[in-house]
Amino acid sequence: MTNKTFAVAGISTQNGNIKVRFANDIMRVKLLAKNGHSDITMETLPHEMTKTEAVAHLVAIGLGQGDSAVEAAVQAAVKKYGVVFAETVPAEAELVAE
Repeated sequence: MTNKTFAVAGISTQNGNIKVRFANDIMRVKLLAKNGHSDITMETLPHEMTKTEAVAHLVAIGLGQGDSAVEAAVQAAVKKYGVVFAETVPAEAELVAE
């Protein structure tokens, strides 16, 4: 896996397959559309990110939430790019210094 960074990430559908896409320019939307992609949703990232960071960001902003097919594509990218989320500690389980 490389450390290449991207400024834009999102999803598109081509031949019935939904995948997470990465780009350095929002104008990538035009190229995707020209190449037969549909349902294109690209988000400008807060700063340049690796694919792993970008996928984590897409999850954090809830991209595709409520659309099971998009959620499945995002989860496939989570697995493919090795996204690891920090576990949250419930408030009741917090350690108290005595």
